[in-house]
Amino acid sequence: QVQLVESGGGLVQPGGSLRLSCAASGNIFSINAMGWYRQAPGKERELVAAISSGGPTTYADSVKGRFTISRDNAKNTVYLQMNSLKPEDRAVYYCNLRVAIDKNRYLELWGQGTLVTVSS
Repeated sequence: QVQLVESGGGLVQPGGSLRLSCAASGNIFSINAMGWYRQAPGKERELVAAISSGGPTTYADSVKGRFTISRDNAKNTVYLQMNSLKPEDRAVYYCNLRVAIDKNRYLELWGQGTLVTVSS
């Protein structure tokens, strides 16, 4: 069994910064792709950023240059540094991990979600 724990959301003023964390624990052989998604009220969940096991990253156009995804493999943790936040970044943010529990079996797991509110 593998658990994910997200942290770091909250209220911030426009132009401010937040860092989200998502830590995995439990029966983990390795972690492949790690990513962050978000879902704003009345909208579909969308990919914000992703990072592969080898390090290459991808970002939604709306966050390029403002958000940075990173990972600490020793801690089984993925981070999302969010700078220059805008009101339209307001959403519930979810981490998504593809976790190998042995050489042949994988789980796709979602965090519980953390609310980011950008408002003055």
